[in-house]
Amino acid sequence: MIANPILPGFHADPSICRVPGAGGDDYYIATSTFEWWPGVRIHHSRDLVHWRHHSYAVTRTSQLDLTGHPDSAGVWAPCLSYSQGLFWLIYTDVRSTIGAFKDTHNYLITAPSIDGPWSEPVYLNSSGFDPSLFHDEDGRHWLLNQQWTHWPGKHHFNGILLQQYDHAAKRLVGPVKNIYRGTELGVVEGPHLYRRNGWYYLLTAEGGTFYEHAVTLARSRQLDGPYETLPGNPLLTAWQKPTDGLQRSGHASLVETASGEWFMAHLCGRPLEWSGPNAANNKPEHGYAGLHCPLGRETALQRLRWRDDDWPEIVAPGGQASQQPCMQAAAPDLPPHPFPAEAARDDFDSPVLNGHLNSLRRPFDESWASLTARPGHLRLTGRESLMSLFDQSLVARRQQHFNCRVETRVDFAPDSFHQMAGLVAYYNTRNHAYLHVTCEPDSGRRVVYLTVNRDGQIAGPAAPVPLAAGPVDLAVEFSHATYQFQFRQAPSPWQPLGPALDTAMLSDEFATRFLNGFANSFGFTGNFIGIACQDLAGTRKTADFDYLSYEAKP
Repeated sequence: MIANPILPGFHADPSICRVPGAGGDDYYIATSTFEWWPGVRIHHSRDLVHWRHHSYAVTRTSQLDLTGHPDSAGVWAPCLSYSQGLFWLIYTDVRSTIGAFKDTHNYLITAPSIDGPWSEPVYLNSSGFDPSLFHDEDGRHWLLNQQWTHWPGKHHFNGILLQQYDHAAKRLVGPVKNIYRGTELGVVEGPHLYRRNGWYYLLTAEGGTFYEHAVTLARSRQLDGPYETLPGNPLLTAWQKPTDGLQRSGHASLVETASGEWFMAHLCGRPLEWSGPNAANNKPEHGYAGLHCPLGRETALQRLRWRDDDWPEIVAPGGQASQQPCMQAAAPDLPPHPFPAEAARDDFDSPVLNGHLNSLRRPFDESWASLTARPGHLRLTGRESLMSLFDQSLVARRQQHFNCRVETRVDFAPDSFHQMAGLVAYYNTRNHAYLHVTCEPDSGRRVVYLTVNRDGQIAGPAAPVPLAAGPVDLAVEFSHATYQFQFRQAPSPWQPLGPALDTAMLSDEFATRFLNGFANSFGFTGNFIGIACQDLAGTRKTADFDYLSYEAKP
């Protein structure tokens, strides 16, 4: 069986493709990375059951410069495809999201192998986001994207655009046509085109990316329409339906195995109860108040079958047709291909950083994140605050389990309160909790201190604790809807610092709370846990981290 989510933790907007091979087919999924670097995370499978992180496609600033991008901007909804012996990757660079305006630039890169080298980007357009590329049977390529409209009185989501792409000329050519306006669900986006039995199938997302999210399907005999919507649409949604744990389901893509089995990858969220401040502002009018998804939007896989009328339907594990997502799906007829288990602890002995580790907005660079300055350690050079949109020295990984423990050891001798280094649970610049080694402003004593930045307001929920000389061990343990920071200095045992904190603050729902029907900010990423170093005086104080471990708990 396929156990969902197949990609736990923040893996949104999945684009799945199959690559035929003599020794068996390879399956790849590309997901959004937003302001995190490197861009466009790619996972690999041989059997659609077992998946592992494989690589990133956007790895050079010449392909993408995220400097100064706001929270939850950056890479939205990549589309990965394989055609004519090439891998094709389309992605949006969202640079601003203020009010009625979005600056969204769409690019294409290609590679002869999933491992690259990926080309320099070809600029396509800026008329909207969620672009995808359709390779028709006649060899022509077609770009689709959501059209964004800022015009007062118009719906911002103004349909799906279609235009031909000339790969030889590396530009879009011919007329632009709006081929689908969506349904009464609204907020049509995330288009993907497929061809089967003489039909063109247009798969889109609708309803917005929260609990109303859905997958809509339409079809036409002609590429440019008109498109007829699936009777009884949507194809998939968890909205106001009893599910076994997956909510916020939508934004999908399809794949067919060599034997003709079909599957749909889609994003989803697994909510926890939230009773903290402002919980009632989370869409109370729709009955979803008090829910939050600290792991972010994840990726699940559902089995499809085609009816005699050439419309598809989701197949539940018992074989019955379903409209809602299932925690399990029947596996395809492929040889099992599990991957070796990954080590829980990274001792920073490798010459390159672990692929699960990411930075914010700018690539890893020896000038601020060095594996060679002190062998067996990751040295971080202090730069700007955790609220900066520019030069943060933060190295973090996705939280992928509701119950997990992360530990590190830091060797850091600050000279002033301007210098900090430690362990952070980080959603975005405005919402994070930071257990760090620093100096008290008045006494100058070296201490371990917990600060919580909630909605951009910093607080210290516990008194700082004096430290002896030497390295300090830091930990954070997540237990369902709360998390607790801890520290120790050998030979003393672990001890908590501060109260248990609620994970709601580290969720999309908290960042995108609705007040009077409008979102006061936006959030589209899950929680990250990582290590960081700041020097707000600009003297570039360094901190050495001996290891970073991530362990799932029962």
